[in-house]
Amino acid sequence: MTPCAAQDRPCDPSAPLGPSHDLYCIELIAAPGISGVSGRIELVLPSSPFTVALTADGRTRYVPIASLAGLASGPVYIAWATPPQMDTVIKLGQVRNGRVELPAIDLEKFIILITAERGARVRAPGGRTVLRGQSPSTRLFPPDLMEFSLGAVGQQAAEHADHMHMENSEWPMVPAPRGITMLPSEMALRPAVAPYLPAQDSAAPLARAGERLRLSDGDTLRLEASLVRRTLNGRTYTMYAFNGQYPGPLLEVARGSEFTVLFTNHLTQPSTIHWHGIRLDNASDGADNTQAPVAPGASFTYHLRFPDAGIYWYHPHVREDIQQELGLYGNIVVLPQSTHFGPVNREATLILDDLLVGPSGLIPLGSDSPTHALMGRFGNVFLVNGELGYRLSAQLGEVIRFYLTNASNTRTLNLSIPGARMKVIASDGGPLEREGWAQSVMIAPAERYVVDVRFDRPGDVALVNRVRGLDHLFGRFFAEVDTLGLVSVAPERVRTDFGARFAVLRRDTATVRELERYRRFVDQPPDQALVLTLETHDLPFVTQRLMQLDSMYFTPVEWGGTMPMMNWASTGKQVRWVLRDPATGKENMDIAWRFHRGDPVKIRLVNERRAFHGMQHPIHLHGQRFLVLAVNGVPNEDLSWKDTVLVPAGSVVDILLDTANPGDWMLHCHIAEHLSAGMMMHFTVE
Repeated sequence: MTPCAAQDRPCDPSAPLGPSHDLYCIELIAAPGISGVSGRIELVLPSSPFTVALTADGRTRYVPIASLAGLASGPVYIAWATPPQMDTVIKLGQVRNGRVELPAIDLEKFIILITAERGARVRAPGGRTVLRGQSPSTRLFPPDLMEFSLGAVGQQAAEHADHMHMENSEWPMVPAPRGITMLPSEMALRPAVAPYLPAQDSAAPLARAGERLRLSDGDTLRLEASLVRRTLNGRTYTMYAFNGQYPGPLLEVARGSEFTVLFTNHLTQPSTIHWHGIRLDNASDGADNTQAPVAPGASFTYHLRFPDAGIYWYHPHVREDIQQELGLYGNIVVLPQSTHFGPVNREATLILDDLLVGPSGLIPLGSDSPTHALMGRFGNVFLVNGELGYRLSAQLGEVIRFYLTNASNTRTLNLSIPGARMKVIASDGGPLEREGWAQSVMIAPAERYVVDVRFDRPGDVALVNRVRGLDHLFGRFFAEVDTLGLVSVAPERVRTDFGARFAVLRRDTATVRELERYRRFVDQPPDQALVLTLETHDLPFVTQRLMQLDSMYFTPVEWGGTMPMMNWASTGKQVRWVLRDPATGKENMDIAWRFHRGDPVKIRLVNERRAFHGMQHPIHLHGQRFLVLAVNGVPNEDLSWKDTVLVPAGSVVDILLDTANPGDWMLHCHIAEHLSAGMMMHFTVE
């Protein structure tokens, strides 16, 4: 295995398995006439529970850390940040030779200036510029700089039309985000697989809202996957459901309990149920390496145990890109024996999803291979608990605990509730060491977060997803705002007011004590590493050329489907997403790690920047739990148990695996199309 330091940082370009230098490090250039001076700016994420730091409106936040050398004595040196237009200049603060941490910034494109000033109290740069540098995002070029390249792409694409999958009557047009410009050659792209949707079945029952089921130790639950009819925006679709409910039943169980699930598959496709995040017996994991898929009309019995309190969920592990997209998912709340959290007036469980719908209905999926294999299937219709336009009534001053699950195929959400105060208290499998205030919650596919929200203003308060989309063709950011629901806050004050206790950020002493012994692993080198990358072949010519142009761009997370046609037309036959072990060169299911039970394992996840299309990956480990120790070499100051972590493009995430649960387990990307395009491996805890 290539040796790597305990904590590689992005401004160390020699780090073999470190973060991307060109995405998270700005090399400063001396101004004309200045010699002997050098510097770098490292872009570090502010401390938060998330692997990407965002503002409520979706702008990425960074803490710039300046490392300077050669500055002469005498002047006072000040660091400034300004957009390329230089219409606003932000004073970051005084710098010197050596390493200085500066205040966080959230500019999308920016220039860093180091100037020599007479004093520290200046409000605007007036002295000589000594060093300057540009953020990686400034590589997003305006149209006039790309005109020649785009013209060449269009001309050559026309000449190579025989290599493109042209329009046919089987595939409807995929919708595109408003304002996105696409070339005519892009508009002609279609997936080179047969389309699939369930046959319309007027005899299928109408889907019912998911029921809350309280299960006791020793119970038996029957779960059936079958067809249902769903009506959304006045149009009726044939989709999938567990027990005729969309989403499936919300299961409420006590920590330490066990029960049996008898699953029957009434679909025309094989299926399974994976119990996401549960540290259960290996034979009941529902994955490809633990059971044969349940054939149509057949049944399978799962024996479940619940050793950990938290919020979990269940879904198929066969063609997730189809079956999960069409409605097969549900939540599990495992109740603690004693509460970890502060008091609230009530709780609400929200499972979040998006569907891709066109003018004629659901956009079909790929029959024998996934479509949207490059970036995953972004939807354009948002669902909360399976419904459009989620509504909740609250009283003034009420504190509500929300259990949030992202069940979408690929979309990472940036959820906020403007006008209400929110704090994050727990993640996938347990409480945070310290609660924290948050403007928004960044939640990747398969992740869960628990947040407490206090509503202290009357009126309607929106639950919104606010991100910054990237127009890849013209290199510009734009706002994407989607309202998922409304909370109507009545003017009558809540009878029991927990406002004073809500205002206190609690420290979970039990969790701090439990996790303290794992902190020594932060400074140790990793035991294993995985490089996340991809291979492509036979992609349409226009896709290849535009992706080559796109490789110069910077975006740690694809927040929306802003390359809709190229993404849609890419299939699992052309795109192979890869997990590579750098020590052996083995990939995906050829990797077979073996660990001893009870020995913690530090794993480094390296999302390769130089891939054909670098993209974030929510990495999920079955049957185990882990701690996120560091992101891009910066230690995590607020640990909690997780089973899924988002690894942004060009980033490095170190996790510590708690190998307490023996068996043969899966590790994979939880973008459903990436999983179906090969991005999975297995490991054994002996």
